[in-house]
Amino acid sequence: MSEMTFEQALRALEDVVRKLESGEVPLDDSITLYEEGERLRKLCQSRLDAASARIEKIVKGADGQAAGTAPFDSPDA
Repeated sequence: MSEMTFEQALRALEDVVRKLESGEVPLDDSITLYEEGERLRKLCQSRLDAASARIEKIVKGADGQAAGTAPFDSPDA
């Protein structure tokens, strides 16, 4: 699951939600689906947090305009 892209994880999460909302899944299967959905939600959130951190590292020039980017784990940016 950790090798999924954000888009793949989001589609899988949407599929889980559709199945749960249908009301046609037996209780035990619903619990398993809910657990899978929670793992997918956490994966999506993690990917979004990483993307947000990268966006926040946009390097600004002296004029205050975006001058480039730096890796979000770069100590000098």
